[in-house]
Amino acid sequence: MRAEWASSLSEDLHLDLRGPRLRDGLMEALRDAIRTGRLAPGAKLPSSRTLGADLGIARNTVAQAYAELVAEGWLTARQGAATRVAPRAETAPAPSVPKPASRHRIVHDLRPGQPDLSAFPRADWLKAARRALAVAPDDAFGYGGPYGRPELREALAEYLARTRGVRAHPDQIMICTGTSHSLIVLAEALKQRETPAVAVEAYGLQVHRAHLAKVGLDTPQLPVDGDGAMVERLNDLPDVGAVLLTPSHQFPTGVALHPDRRAAVVDWARRTGGLVLEDDYDGEFRYDRSPVGAMQGLDPEHVIYLGTSSKALAPGLRLGWMVLPPRIARLAAEIKGERDPHSGVLDQLTMAEFITSGSYDRHIRAMRLHYRRRRDQLVAALAEHAPNTRVTGLSAGLQVLVDVPSGEEDAVVQGSAWQGLAMHGIAAFRHPDAPADRDALVIGFSTPSASAWSGALAALCRVLP
Repeated sequence: MRAEWASSLSEDLHLDLRGPRLRDGLMEALRDAIRTGRLAPGAKLPSSRTLGADLGIARNTVAQAYAELVAEGWLTARQGAATRVAPRAETAPAPSVPKPASRHRIVHDLRPGQPDLSAFPRADWLKAARRALAVAPDDAFGYGGPYGRPELREALAEYLARTRGVRAHPDQIMICTGTSHSLIVLAEALKQRETPAVAVEAYGLQVHRAHLAKVGLDTPQLPVDGDGAMVERLNDLPDVGAVLLTPSHQFPTGVALHPDRRAAVVDWARRTGGLVLEDDYDGEFRYDRSPVGAMQGLDPEHVIYLGTSSKALAPGLRLGWMVLPPRIARLAAEIKGERDPHSGVLDQLTMAEFITSGSYDRHIRAMRLHYRRRRDQLVAALAEHAPNTRVTGLSAGLQVLVDVPSGEEDAVVQGSAWQGLAMHGIAAFRHPDAPADRDALVIGFSTPSASAWSGALAALCRVLP
């Protein structure tokens, strides 16, 4: 199979797709183009949807090829940006030649997805680590099993039941390194269960869709409106055996899944034998009322709860957890055990002590107040200085969705770079098959330091229409 594709450099790139599998042929063709310099370091590749249409092959085939080449180091990909050819080692310039400075130096980072790292509770975490080490059994420092340390699973079972309404025995909890790790394990488990497709929300993290697509799962999209994902569309998708949702605070639109839709998706799972993957994305941070309970409590046999410490504490801890129904727990344990069986013991023991001592609750309360003030200040500044914008979504989470006039999203995102602002438009999170039905900015308010926050607000208001 031979095809021509006009690259972003306006050159005709010829791809020879050889071999019995189209994915393998595409991967080898791209490797060859990179080796021979026809694809230069940093060259932008088309979206999987565009390249698939041009080559006459399935979009998921292209997505899987991209994901494999990223893992091998040939390509690079990051959230909200195009896939590009990875930089290769080059001869270093002479010391007398200064390296040119970046034209768009980031002064204020307003991208979502990261908490205020300066607020990490170092002193309390250190106390918890000392207490945990003092009482840890000797066998804690040996090779552990795929489920993780029992101390942390027991602490999480109590905490999640008390704060999120999750119904779980410690034996149902599996410790992972984050939500992405959980999805990698679950994707392989669903594939082995011969699940053809996993439905996803029309707006969400591309990296999560990529984990599913990498093993060959199709990812049809469910539109999202003011009541969350339109889960009734599942009835029109007979190949779907699971659905990935952010029901407590949809990312990035900021809405909650309506109670009727919560009931409807659980009914769908019971009727079809399907599974609901509940990503509790920043579900602990609700500012106008108590947080909405996790959907897992409605049906622990059909809902898999996914949680993480990344937003509440810090992503660098690499601590996440799944609450698994018995029918998939053993398979998930086998997969995790074969590929990445062990999570860091010291952080698990410390996190268990941090929770049971009450330090985690105190930290969540303090950060809830901190982020609420940040959000209120952001909303007030936009109302005063950017009247052509509108903040939508719940008073919750670590980001807000700001609607801008039609056609303005790209211009604002590009203009913000000249002001030293890093931010994303909603297009960065849109499913490739979803219509471009709104222009909006996804503005994170948790990352700037306290001293930089007022400057970040001022710079933001200058670039908004």
